[in-house]
Amino acid sequence: MENKLDDGKVDVSIVVPLYNEEESLPELTKAIEEALAATFKYEIIFVDDGSTDRSFAVVQQLSINDKRVKGISFRHNYGKSVALQAGFERVQGDYVVTMDADLQDDPNEVPEMIAMLKGGLDLVSGWKKERFDPISKTVPSKFFNFVTRKAAGIHLHDFNCGLKAYRKEVVENIYLYGELHRYIPMLAKQEGFTRIGEKVVKHHPRKYGKTKFGLSRFINGFLDLITILFVQKYFQKPMHFFGSVGILLLSAGTVVNLYLASIKILFGVGIGDRPLLFLGILLMVLGVQFLSTGLIGELVNINHVRRQKPNIREQF
Repeated sequence: MENKLDDGKVDVSIVVPLYNEEESLPELTKAIEEALAATFKYEIIFVDDGSTDRSFAVVQQLSINDKRVKGISFRHNYGKSVALQAGFERVQGDYVVTMDADLQDDPNEVPEMIAMLKGGLDLVSGWKKERFDPISKTVPSKFFNFVTRKAAGIHLHDFNCGLKAYRKEVVENIYLYGELHRYIPMLAKQEGFTRIGEKVVKHHPRKYGKTKFGLSRFINGFLDLITILFVQKYFQKPMHFFGSVGILLLSAGTVVNLYLASIKILFGVGIGDRPLLFLGILLMVLGVQFLSTGLIGELVNINHVRRQKPNIREQF
């Protein structure tokens, strides 16, 4: 293969996380070359997420034949988000594209997605409008996308599509862990990259291996959605959440206990064995605990705020 990166400059970085995909890698590399070589100077960064087959050996051989191919190998399986983050930290191109290694994503979609970025978008997400996945994967995916679309306020049909394109500054300002790769558009929007578009892309049937999708990943994805929504709203002001709940509980407990104290003092009614007394005490204790949690959150957060650098769009 001819190396077209003579001047060392890279236009497009392709980040491909993989796990046990040795059969598909040579074919994917060839497909990327056919789609991009005539138009872009590119690099492919394969991130082997602890494969137990010969995947990384295949990547090493591909790199010998084509210096545009780079490789990162993990000692064990960390998950797709960590693999993408490792790739993002190494990219050199002005534009970054992510795609899966299973040949279901079509590299021929990339040039048009890059053109959309050049037209002013920060992020372009693929939409697998016609899918070739089993119903056990497509039905949960539709539900997941509906909930995420409503929660995020971002009108995308397929948040979980592996084929996405970004301006480099987007991936430089987000950090992935857990299952957060599903929510990259939300993380980008949170950092001020609001120009988010979508492109219908071809989706091919899986040719080799088997899907890595499971119910646990679906559940974990929703837990991560809750985390993002909470952090997005209250990360800089934890006391606003915990303090509000704490004051509500403490006030309710105080009202209950004042009521019990008044009937005891005014009417001599015994209150020691009344369940309402225990409820009032419990509410007050919980209220104090929530307020304390908010204060601790503020103390933990203050160091982060002092170190935080703003995401500057432009300066003179």
